[in-house]
Amino acid sequence: MSNDEKDKLGELMHNSRIARELEWARKHEEELLAKLRARKGGAEANANCPECAQKLVEDAEHGTGGLVCPERHGAWLSWDTIVKMLDRLAHPKSD
Repeated sequence: MSNDEKDKLGELMHNSRIARELEWARKHEEELLAKLRARKGGAEANANCPECAQKLVEDAEHGTGGLVCPERHGAWLSWDTIVKMLDRLAHPKSD
């Protein structure tokens, strides 16, 4: 086997190892993201109003991304949503 053939074989083996490592990392990240999505979705799905115990629903009407009580006892927002709302108030769009 010539040196050129050895170099090509070594490069192929190196590339194959890198491809396997990248595939493992991709699968690992997908698993972690699935766990995070399930945890977040599960928390929101089980959120109930502390006053009437009804399930909270997403507030898509106002574009806040928060959860509201269907009986209008209150609204619950994530910190990111509050920051976005404050930014909107501080920098209103001119029509």
